[in-house]
Amino acid sequence: MNKDINIQEVIDLIKTKIPENLNLNKALENAKNGDWESKAYYKFIDATNANKPGAEWQFKENIIVEHPTLGTIVLDILTEDRLGGIEFVELT
Repeated sequence: MNKDINIQEVIDLIKTKIPENLNLNKALENAKNGDWESKAYYKFIDATNANKPGAEWQFKENIIVEHPTLGTIVLDILTEDRLGGIEFVELT
């Protein structure tokens, strides 16, 4: 758990770094009610049975963004352009 990171500030920064990616911005705006899964991963969607039929987590792609103080951030983008989670690589 990493209570020192303000997820909303991270999301706002990512939106300014990639303003032309409308699908990503939509995913970021719709991301709600996440939880720290570990000290380096903030999840929005439960990954139980990931990519299996009927599972909520259906992976589409990763988007990598560089944050000025937190370093490399990997966004897990799911089908329907939903944000599955945010990984803070330098914290792993």
